Amino acid sequence: MTMKIGDKVPDFTAKNHYGEDFKWSEQIGKPIVIYFYPKDDTPGCTAQACSFRDEYEDFKDLGAEVIGISGDSEKSHVKFAEKHKLPFILLSDKDKSLRKLFKVPTNLLGLLPGRVTYIINKEGIVLEIFDSMKAKDHIPFALNVIRQIG
Repeated sequence: MTMKIGDKVPDFTAKNHYGEDFKWSEQIGKPIVIYFYPKDDTPGCTAQACSFRDEYEDFKDLGAEVIGISGDSEKSHVKFAEKHKLPFILLSDKDKSLRKLFKVPTNLLGLLPGRVTYIINKEGIVLEIFDSMKAKDHIPFALNVIRQIG
């Protein structure tokens, strides 16, 4: 069973790329784009992260925040963020608890973590879900939804 449009995102805490606690409850009140990706510094994931980086100001201008989540460590995330000058939050999901919470499917016979983007309104309700391994398609989809709820 997957998280569905209309579901409320349950409260959670995770470590950001600086090892600090990130609390979902502190994010309520603004639109959020959460994107799950397979792995730091792989070609598709780097392209996706850099595309979110390149459009980040557009998201911010619309009052939205972008959060990337993968199973990589905080240390890996710091390197990834610094190398590619990523201005948004990266959360570490080493134990896959966030993937389970969001019910992110796996791809390629269950071997590869899925690439799914959730667009969440300021009340914490999932408005749209975009599930595609085509990394760069996530950004225009998310930005369009954020513009519509503006």
